[in-house]
Amino acid sequence: MVRVLIVEDHDMARMGLSVILSKNPNIEIADMSADGQDGVDKALDLVPDVVIMDIGLPTIDGIEATKKIKHANPRIKVLMYTSREDEDDIFDSFQAGADGYITKGATSEQTVSAVIAVSEGAGWLDPAIAKVVLTNIRRNTSSPQRRGEINYQLGKNLYGLTEREMEVLALIVDGLTNPQIAEKLVITISTTKTHVHSILQKLYVGSRAKAIATAMKEGLV
Repeated sequence: MVRVLIVEDHDMARMGLSVILSKNPNIEIADMSADGQDGVDKALDLVPDVVIMDIGLPTIDGIEATKKIKHANPRIKVLMYTSREDEDDIFDSFQAGADGYITKGATSEQTVSAVIAVSEGAGWLDPAIAKVVLTNIRRNTSSPQRRGEINYQLGKNLYGLTEREMEVLALIVDGLTNPQIAEKLVITISTTKTHVHSILQKLYVGSRAKAIATAMKEGLV
């Protein structure tokens, strides 16, 4: 059972999200909050598996609230749930320790999948957000095409990722869990975990979500 705390200041959005998640037999709503600091207090008191966090909140915003929660208890997963698609908000969220990022325009099925994935330790990046990040990266690239290709390859080599690790990283970005990666690449789950651990170490990150953010920001996938 995945215990979820919803931190969202809009009443209709908060109740709607509660209804959607409650329909899944594997998800339990631990509590709800409409305030950033109150959300932090409830998270540390209830220790839910996942906190669904809006960014625009009273008292303190969702990014600051996420930072406080992850600093106090890194084992609590945080899924950002917002209408914001600004690149700075996305990377600031992951820098604060968020484990996933989904927009309020996501379908019910996507929202449930995101919560389950994050609870299992798999990073989640909304497809709409992924497009925003990639578009911004490409738009900000002013070098000639050939130089961009060279930098792209150098970016990979600087981290020392092997060809297999690059394949695993690409599947992590696609939102696949370890068992799904193992099945996709026809390798054991133990080998998959080893690759994931190595990737996190080489990228100097502590979570799959941060690996996703780094991979996309640096053009690794």
